Amino acid sequence: MSREPGGGEAPLLYSEGNAAARIGLEREVRGWSTTELAVRMTKAGVPMNQTAVWRIENGNPRRKITLDEALGFARVFELPLEELMSPPLEGVDIEGRRVVQEAVEAFYEARDAEDRLHQAVVATADYIAAHPDSSKGIHEQCLRLMGEERDARALTEYIERGGYY
Repeated sequence: MSREPGGGEAPLLYSEGNAAARIGLEREVRGWSTTELAVRMTKAGVPMNQTAVWRIENGNPRRKITLDEALGFARVFELPLEELMSPPLEGVDIEGRRVVQEAVEAFYEARDAEDRLHQAVVATADYIAAHPDSSKGIHEQCLRLMGEERDARALTEYIERGGYY
């Protein structure tokens, strides 16, 4: 805690203690052992062993975290450094963190898939523009590959519009 100008107590928003707690929490959410986290840190260019991870999370006194290590943890956990340094969320247990982590990963995978679909649709529309007589064959190929008329029609509508977005 730090003193506020009026004499009151204010929680430290960003602190090494918060980082240590977040490191442990983020590691547990991902189901990683301290050894696995140490290996991931080393692969990320910040050599670390299992004992160092344990001492950061549990040591008494706790092992200090260097700036390079903090940046490495942020990289390994794919979190902004500011988020890594902030206190863990109250009221959200490990299971809650896991389901949110899964939702976030699925969101990014879906976004990446939509980007890939858009690029493929644009490339197909460009192909048809360069080969106008291919339009009917493209629809038939979509139907063959997809097997469902409704889905093939939806895809060809994206192609006709020139993009997925």
